[in-house]
Amino acid sequence: LAGTVPEEPRCTVERADASLTYSLFLQRFAFSRPVILGGVTDNSAFRALCTREKLLAAFGPFPVRLSTANTYSYRKVDVPFQEYVEHLLKPQDPARLGSDTLYFFGDNNFTEWGPLFQHYVPPPFRIPGTSPAYSFGIAGSGSGVPFHWHGPGFSEVIFGRKRWFLYPPDKTPHFHPNETTLAWLQHTYPTLPAAQRPLECTLRPGEVLYFPDRWWHATLNLDTSVFISTFLG
Repeated sequence: LAGTVPEEPRCTVERADASLTYSLFLQRFAFSRPVILGGVTDNSAFRALCTREKLLAAFGPFPVRLSTANTYSYRKVDVPFQEYVEHLLKPQDPARLGSDTLYFFGDNNFTEWGPLFQHYVPPPFRIPGTSPAYSFGIAGSGSGVPFHWHGPGFSEVIFGRKRWFLYPPDKTPHFHPNETTLAWLQHTYPTLPAAQRPLECTLRPGEVLYFPDRWWHATLNLDTSVFISTFLG
């Protein structure tokens, strides 16, 4: 479902295609800056399994764990997947605080969802000494997670569009941890001088963003979106 959040046509994150070799990835991006990868995987089979109808048929009665969209909050709520899709998967209310916004991403029961993840083709690059872990999510238009950081990883959009905002580790963004990304975009982003704006880009289905270790990032789903991240821990 198309959302009401405008898309920023400008993209300040470097792009690369399937010609990018593993050695060049390690040399140019792995430890220094983000990159958007296009055409490096084909997840059409996985995408076909991630429609609303297919997911409800496979996982409707199973519980999913929702998280609050708050940088420093760890409140979790368990609801049946069908209840989340039919009643909670709505456009973000701009007036709602992050602690009152429930979001499905990251907490997946791998016993139940494992067969789905077996169909996902992850990006072909790895960071030496790390192992991958998947984080699957579905969220409404205008939703997202506020600025935070962790280890390196990839994030691929399966359905919808997702806007990313990124800062290097030595540039802490100005944000309130309980303010949603949508509220930050509406209130703080327009006041930032050009030199203080983040790297940003909007990802479409099939595109993969790589973010290095400890890079600050916030996300904003422009549509009802399905996405999967590969964290390198």
